[in-house]
Amino acid sequence: MKFEEGLSLGAEVEYVSDYSPQLLFPISRQQTRENLGIDNNRLPFKGEDIWNAYELSWLNPKGLPQVGVAACYFPCDSVAIIESKSFKLYLNSFNQSTFTSLQQVQACMAEDLSKACGGEVRVELLSPQQWHFSQADPYPDPALAWVTIDQQDISTSAYHTDKSLLIAGTGEQVEEHLQSHLLRSLCPVTGQPDWGSLQISYRGQQINHQGLLRYIVSFREHQEFHEQCVERIFTDLMASYLLDELSVYARYVRRGGLDINPYRSTADKPIANTRLFRQ
Repeated sequence: MKFEEGLSLGAEVEYVSDYSPQLLFPISRQQTRENLGIDNNRLPFKGEDIWNAYELSWLNPKGLPQVGVAACYFPCDSVAIIESKSFKLYLNSFNQSTFTSLQQVQACMAEDLSKACGGEVRVELLSPQQWHFSQADPYPDPALAWVTIDQQDISTSAYHTDKSLLIAGTGEQVEEHLQSHLLRSLCPVTGQPDWGSLQISYRGQQINHQGLLRYIVSFREHQEFHEQCVERIFTDLMASYLLDELSVYARYVRRGGLDINPYRSTADKPIANTRLFRQ
């Protein structure tokens, strides 16, 4: 994949401490979706990308530093994603800038991010006293019976994504909620590892668990952004099985004060922003 000039990932940059929305760098979703055979005007899924920003601070009118955690919800039908390092630089630019309230910062972020990505971004900005992510429950929906597939006794040497590893199960029609903590992919710019947990809920033709685990492991040396990996997994599963319903949710490990959590589903329903044990 070719990247536009001006990308801050992998480059030496100057850290700016005064509010600078122009630091946000959009990357079009279209090229990767074309490679996957996805019509950007008729998406086969719904969903969003949830970015949690833990390193956010600004000054109140008296010069006293304030801190908060921002949950940013990017719709999957936005024109672009935001390059992550530019997002971190943007957040850093709040540090020595004055805002009258937490609500002003929240509104400012929502406007800036929406403009940059070409879609309506929802921002929830919470003070430390308001932060209520549950750390006790590791699953987005505790009512579901989640099955961890990581203990499969398999051998593999496939570390570059290969959808042919997805083999049919018994042919039985089932409803399952599967998860793996072995997802690892690489940043397409820097080559740095991105670690994550993957949750797959589906109804339809049974997915072979051993084949699915080999497929997930095959992302280990694969270079794509978080959002693109999840869309690849979604489209590969839909192409390989007869599924009536499918949801794919990746919770990636935090890096540089940000975690990125893409969700794609055939269902039009929100997903819980529940922090996992490595986040």
